Amino acid sequence: QVQLVESGGGLVQAGGSLRLSCAASGNIGNINRVGWYRQAPGKQRELVADSTSADGTNYADSVKGRFTISADNAKNTVYLQMNSLIPEDTAVYYCNVDALRGTTKFHYWGQGAQVTVSS
Repeated sequence: QVQLVESGGGLVQAGGSLRLSCAASGNIGNINRVGWYRQAPGKQRELVADSTSADGTNYADSVKGRFTISADNAKNTVYLQMNSLIPEDTAVYYCNVDALRGTTKFHYWGQGAQVTVSS
């Protein structure tokens, strides 16, 4: 059974930093895309950043220059480094992995990590 376990969320003051981790376990298959999404109260889930081997990394305009997505393949872990945090970054953050097992596509989600930025 595939699991994505997130860690690293918390409460931080504006201007601070946090690093989210997303560790994958199980027979996840061939990963072709990793990403981070967030959902603030009363808002739709939005893409924060993603990365594919074909297209490189992509960031939402609101986080460009402040957030960095990376991966450690040896540890099957994806990271989101968040710097210069602002209150508008407050949300539940979800990691996402798209993978291929044989000819079947799978779309996995982490359980979510709360990030709260105080002003």
